[in-house]
Amino acid sequence: MPPLRLKVSTPAAPPLTGHLPFADAPGVPDPIEVTSRFLTRGGRPWFPVSGEFHYTRYPAAEWEEELLKMKAGGVTAVASYVIWIHHEEVEGRIRFDGDRDLRRFAGLCARHGLDFVPRIGPWSHAEVRNGGLPDWLLAGACTPRTDDPAYLAPVRTWYEAVAAQLSGLDRAHGGPVVAIQIENELYDRPGHLLTLKRMAQAAGLSAPLWTSTAWGGVRLPPDELLPLYGGYPETFWTEADGGWPDTCRTHFFFTHQRDDEGIGADLRPTTTVRGTGPTATESRFPWATCELGGGMAVSYHRRPRVDAADVGALGLTKIGCGSVWQGYYMFHGGTNPAGELTTLQESHATGYPNDLPVRTYDFQAPLGEYGQYRPSYDELRLQHLLLGDFGGLIAPMESFLPARQPTGRDDRDTLRWAVRASEDSGFLFVNNHQPHEELPDHPDTSFTVEFPAGPALTLPSTPVTVPTGAYFCWPLRLDVAGLRLDWATAQPVCTVDADGRTVLVLAATDGIPVELALDARTLRSVRTPSGQSATLDDRVLVTGLRPGTDALVEVDTADGERVGLLVLDARTARTAYKGIAWGAERLVLCAAGADACTGAGVVFDEYARDGQGEVRVHSPAGDVSLAVLPAPGRPPVVTGGSVRESEDGVFTRYHLTGDGRDPRFGGESGGGGLRVGRAELVRAAGPAPEPVTGVQGRASAPADEHYDTTAAEYAISVPDGLPLTGTLLRVHWSGDVARAYVGDRLVADQFHAGRAWDIALDRLPAFALRGEGLRLRVLPRATEARVYAADVSAAEAAAATVGRVEWVMTRTWAIGEAGEVREAG
Repeated sequence: MPPLRLKVSTPAAPPLTGHLPFADAPGVPDPIEVTSRFLTRGGRPWFPVSGEFHYTRYPAAEWEEELLKMKAGGVTAVASYVIWIHHEEVEGRIRFDGDRDLRRFAGLCARHGLDFVPRIGPWSHAEVRNGGLPDWLLAGACTPRTDDPAYLAPVRTWYEAVAAQLSGLDRAHGGPVVAIQIENELYDRPGHLLTLKRMAQAAGLSAPLWTSTAWGGVRLPPDELLPLYGGYPETFWTEADGGWPDTCRTHFFFTHQRDDEGIGADLRPTTTVRGTGPTATESRFPWATCELGGGMAVSYHRRPRVDAADVGALGLTKIGCGSVWQGYYMFHGGTNPAGELTTLQESHATGYPNDLPVRTYDFQAPLGEYGQYRPSYDELRLQHLLLGDFGGLIAPMESFLPARQPTGRDDRDTLRWAVRASEDSGFLFVNNHQPHEELPDHPDTSFTVEFPAGPALTLPSTPVTVPTGAYFCWPLRLDVAGLRLDWATAQPVCTVDADGRTVLVLAATDGIPVELALDARTLRSVRTPSGQSATLDDRVLVTGLRPGTDALVEVDTADGERVGLLVLDARTARTAYKGIAWGAERLVLCAAGADACTGAGVVFDEYARDGQGEVRVHSPAGDVSLAVLPAPGRPPVVTGGSVRESEDGVFTRYHLTGDGRDPRFGGESGGGGLRVGRAELVRAAGPAPEPVTGVQGRASAPADEHYDTTAAEYAISVPDGLPLTGTLLRVHWSGDVARAYVGDRLVADQFHAGRAWDIALDRLPAFALRGEGLRLRVLPRATEARVYAADVSAAEAAAATVGRVEWVMTRTWAIGEAGEVREAG
């Protein structure tokens, strides 16, 4: 089969600069600027990665650790709605205390080198009651989301309150606020958007970037707001029987269409967008995003399931399409606060077309409602490591599509690929995954990329099969410390300095043999561990490598530099973290052990231990190990335990073992962080509630009284000695909907969508939990209810039973800067 071909063209004109009224604070050392194609910071191309995390949906005491998890996941900017009703549920009493402390949250972002993007509303949506507008506002004589003076007056007071909280945290004062979003999803009132921007500026809010969501054919005030786009792998807001939306399917193709007519289409007239490239207005701005789906919420009538590969494939495809700002919604899940006057979720009762759970806002996010590590976190971190080291190269590169492209959204047979390129180099992107419908293998595949400067590249030397489900990025003529890597059939991860050489770490793709093509003119010698190397014209091909921690190709360059090319297997690459540890930048490999029941992760905290810094490892396994490159000067010492050091390829691996005195990790758990619990049936379920429909004829969630009268009820007692901190109750259940109570207090809930239900014990009232235990109430679903629930059969939905329950326990290891280790709990 002949190679697939793509021709890179020279841009018709350089990017526009200075054409937009965005300006950074005078005198900042790294001024942010916007061109028509990409962003710059300090005069260099800048590729931010933002992740949404709602501080009012998470306990303030845990913000710092969760922000560090996001940073370790490659997020460089934290975005958060500033949800009006969470702060001023009662008129005139604006609260910024406790979990509402906006200033402290922004300050923690600054402390750890994270940018902050407040999305200040007034209307946020965010699946919040009234879209975030307080009830008292809507009860007044005003027309919301317009220039009605009766509406603008309380908005002005709200903006002034937000501005007071963020005072001194702007760029002029060295603060983290790099962008401010005005409103949300307002598609047809550009004049009002401009009014809000001017009001926010008058209130004292300041940022180099002012943004707006831009999907659904939005009309924005010309050049005043940077349009941000989105794309989700699934939806909760479409019809129960509508199938997988075509608008979601689009995001698994390489295209230059930025808009998504599907997001929020239940709250506005549907706009059909079928363009093949940016509009004239869009061409004045770079392609930036704020809502790539890190997961998806569940509503009562529609409960999609989003898997890690769905999130990873969508994210990588958007980079190939031309994104220069990867923004995820949500990156971290949360829990709705308990309202003083009402519940605070979006619901039919408030005139919205979707019923959402009262408490949970987990969103199936990479970091869950209680900070759980999900496989999607590993998928995205792998891409963000790439952007961390190579985003400055990728950002100014345009996206190019092959002449032969898929014929439409239903074309599953044409391979989907694109190239981001400059005059003679670039990155090749392939996506062979989409949800719901498996894409076929593509055997005998190779690519030819023609550049305007420099000869074409045809790769690999021997065609390969692109497996079903694969998605990856390959480098084209990448410079690594003076070595030119013409191509690699493995994805760049990051670089790290080790033993006096620059090591480029790459991730293999399962099913695709690794081939490295080195420009012979840029090297003097090559040493391979086990593969074959052969010179072909001006190129050295390295083949036969078996990816792993020992798959290091060592090169002496023509300029006298030492370079390593380390190819990790796909699974190991997804355990990689990069950060400052023990006084230097290091690559750390860490995964949950075989006995683990959930994910593990690493954070790098430069300010712990009075500024000495430490690495913390969160693991559900009884013991933990991590591999480090380069190794620290001396091995860690475990207080109250032991450490064993071993070689793991070019890494040094440290096996940390506790002393067995932690009651969570021993006995029934077998050394892991899992114990089997017991749920006692108190009352069997009665008949399923009669189906009820609400807004737009969609199924409504069962009324509160059904939980008291017809729900099955189970009692769960907390075992003596079980610590509450770091422990989840994991419930495997069948039914339609469920709620958890401690006494009469609703503490958690879930609409069943085929996943286990986690409840964090340290979020519950400890005294009552120890005394009364937890009560679970589960309702069955009527067979005629119009509900779509992924992976839940009709029989399961009608069962209303609790099966296995487990106590899932996480240990945190803290490894100090000087090398000592302590068990943090």
